Amino acid sequence: MLSEMKINDYIDLLSSNAPAPGGGSASALCGAQGAGLCAMVAALTLGKKKYEEHQELCRGVYEQARTLSERMCALINEDTEAFDRVSAAFKLPKDTEEEKAARRAAVAEATLGATLVPLDTLHRAHDGLELAKMLIGKSNANCASDIGVAALNLVSCARGAWLNILINLGGIADADKAAQIRAESERLLAECEGMGGEIYAGTVKQLVG
Repeated sequence: MLSEMKINDYIDLLSSNAPAPGGGSASALCGAQGAGLCAMVAALTLGKKKYEEHQELCRGVYEQARTLSERMCALINEDTEAFDRVSAAFKLPKDTEEEKAARRAAVAEATLGATLVPLDTLHRAHDGLELAKMLIGKSNANCASDIGVAALNLVSCARGAWLNILINLGGIADADKAAQIRAESERLLAECEGMGGEIYAGTVKQLVG
């Protein structure tokens, strides 16, 4: 599994001429890093008397961020698996009309799947940014920059997921479904970018004083 590879081995594979893993998996990895940083900041706040009033919040953020990071790691693998299913569908025989119809159906189904995976990634990026936003001003001040980096990773995750949704939308046979996914994705992306900008600005303000 990609998420279980050593970092150097993963980067070597990503750098090769293999079509997958690609941008979708890389986006999910950004998300896993962002969620992981949120968990770290929460963990480094827990048990600190100075932040006693925020212990319950940080405990909740920690648990949710750890779960989210695990989900993002799963999406690293799921994105590449979805791409592989699309590739396999395009390789199906198309000599007869029956084979052509079966191939079209398989490609449409696989393409929808390859769109829903980054849509899930986009949703998870949104979840991560909500967690990061909760930590601003309520977590260990020594970790302020880490919240900012978490937000940057999560916004990159969201934007990358959107690009991977966009490249697949044209291949979805159901036009209404494609329009629904596009509208949902655009809303989520706008909210992610808004939260990310707010968190980043808040981080800089806290660091500058």
